[in-house]
Amino acid sequence: MTTLAACGGGNDDGSGSGDNASGATGGAVVVNGTEPQNPLVPTNTNEVGGGRLLDSLWAGLVYYKADGTPENDVAESIESSDAQNYTIKIKSGQKFSDGTAVTAKSFVDAWNYGALGTNAQLSSYFFEPVEGYKEVQSEPPTAQTLSGLAVVDDTTFTVKLVQPESDFPLRLGYSAFYPLPESAYADIKAYGENPVGNGPYKLKEKGAWQHNVRIDFVPNDTYTGPRKAANDSLAFVFYETYDAAYSALQGGDLDVLDNIPSSALLTYTDDLGKRAVNQPAAVFQSFCIPEGLEGFGGDEGKLRRQAFSYAFDRAQVCKAVFNDTRTPAKDFTSPVIAGYSETVAGNEVLSYDAAKAKQLWEQANAIKPWNGSTFTIAYNSDGDHQAWVDAVTASIRQVLGIQAEGKPYPTFAQIRTEITNRTIKGAFRTGWQADYPGLYNFLAPLYATGAGSNDGDYSNPQFDALLDKAAGTTDQDAANKILQQAQTILFADLPVIPLWYSNASGGYGEKAQNVEFGWNSVPLYYQVTKS
Repeated sequence: MTTLAACGGGNDDGSGSGDNASGATGGAVVVNGTEPQNPLVPTNTNEVGGGRLLDSLWAGLVYYKADGTPENDVAESIESSDAQNYTIKIKSGQKFSDGTAVTAKSFVDAWNYGALGTNAQLSSYFFEPVEGYKEVQSEPPTAQTLSGLAVVDDTTFTVKLVQPESDFPLRLGYSAFYPLPESAYADIKAYGENPVGNGPYKLKEKGAWQHNVRIDFVPNDTYTGPRKAANDSLAFVFYETYDAAYSALQGGDLDVLDNIPSSALLTYTDDLGKRAVNQPAAVFQSFCIPEGLEGFGGDEGKLRRQAFSYAFDRAQVCKAVFNDTRTPAKDFTSPVIAGYSETVAGNEVLSYDAAKAKQLWEQANAIKPWNGSTFTIAYNSDGDHQAWVDAVTASIRQVLGIQAEGKPYPTFAQIRTEITNRTIKGAFRTGWQADYPGLYNFLAPLYATGAGSNDGDYSNPQFDALLDKAAGTTDQDAANKILQQAQTILFADLPVIPLWYSNASGGYGEKAQNVEFGWNSVPLYYQVTKS
């Protein structure tokens, strides 16, 4: 969920050239970021602001190239003859930034920590395919570790899955699968404030995370992988709004901006010229209507959800608000992912049809009259969402004749806390930036029963069964067809209202060089240099 939070600093780039033992001479790079929701623990970070920090501080078994192609990073090899039993070998001599060794046990211990139910990690569901997950997740747990994980030696471990899953290796570049040093477990919360990773960067110093302001990194001289930092330092500045960040970019205080504010979408290509970026990305946007919200359960709720979906014109909003840097949604995934289809059955509900919307609303009222309350869509003000929320709610008011309006929260962290705690009242904006480039990742984490990012508490046994079937299908093309079938259920139930796919619309400063945005809309920070 791409947003910005809190207040940012000015021209002090916090460069740590004196701390840079890597030999990089690419200058001190300043980029925009978001105050993370939680301390930086890989298995407890499931939002974009924290995720991009993790990806700079850690190295996983694999990483994703700009086009989404997976390549080995820490892994020497990932092998399986049956897509169920995997042998993973890591490169010898790998180290964390504190100088301790990265071993097979570093991965196995971290995965076991993330999976154990009593640790309440937001990304624990990523370990559900591994044998023994049900035991470590039961209340209370009947096991403390996953039976499907075993350390063979310092550089080898094995993974046994509950069933064959052909895309399991593709998932292993996601942050939930990162390793942890032994020192992390003594006080995991304190560790998350000053994390030690094994990636291309490390914290500039203890306390480098200035909450709601910025966080400063310097190259990690113990990292020897393919993402070696080309710059002298990397500072993530947390601006209060995208408008403030864009002004900083124009003023030379910011080197790379990952998202252009709506106020500048008509002018940014003229302002930035060749330094303007607008390319497809694996980002899906929606708004969620929780299952427990009054008036939105059962058949009545299905009709009201469909009415909302028909009640606004996605193409018009994409043009008027976003200057065509968004593409109207045709499904629940992304056009840049293999297996995407524009013709999933049921997706006509994403078209604008005021008469159909009114008809469905009246059918819902025949079941139970609308309670007359104001329908709200909550959003974080620091994420530049007001314009589209205002446009969508205005159309709902006009078409359905009910009160509808936006409900702003000052920061992303605040709205996420209420969503996570289930204390939020009304609907709320949601979005998904893919963890790995696969259709399954757009569906299972968000809509599977009990999944960690299932913010609306949606549950449908038929949908869950199709997810399981797809996961166990070793032929990826066949699996993708099953996932398209699963989406027909989502179109009937509408746990979220699909809006549009976000492009990577950003830009970079006059001194920045080697700027490239990846498949998931995140810049490849490690390769950015400055003249």
